[in-house]
Amino acid sequence: MIKVLFICHGNICRSTMAESIMTYLIKQAGVEKDFYVNSAATSREEIGNPPHYGTVRKLKQEGIPVIPHRAVQMTLNDYDEYDFLIGMDEANIRNMQRMSGGDPDEKIYKLMTFAGSCSDVADPWYTGDFDATYTDVRAGCEGLLKTLMEQM
Repeated sequence: MIKVLFICHGNICRSTMAESIMTYLIKQAGVEKDFYVNSAATSREEIGNPPHYGTVRKLKQEGIPVIPHRAVQMTLNDYDEYDFLIGMDEANIRNMQRMSGGDPDEKIYKLMTFAGSCSDVADPWYTGDFDATYTDVRAGCEGLLKTLMEQM
């Protein structure tokens, strides 16, 4: 089983969107038994909060079920537990590396690299643009799933 953890700053916008999209794509591909997907934050600011209403609204608009979730913070144990830790931007990557004591097993990636880009997924908490975030997260998740299925 391949275990994937999506990570952003607060775990209420981008990472929860990625968790829901990836879960949906995996189900569409009929490979649910091969994957475990979750999400977390690098900060403690939103711990216990549900997904942001903008994320919920956009996912519903796209017909993607929202995974029930409450924000949690990434832990050192997560680095050992998951095969892939996927951050949304450079700040997330730096924080993830700090929290995991580096990346000795090369498990940390930026989501957009799977979409053939070095760009960050913009944080809709600040931009208010959940459409653009959805477009990026969807492209990244599609690329990630393709990459992972090629490794199976």
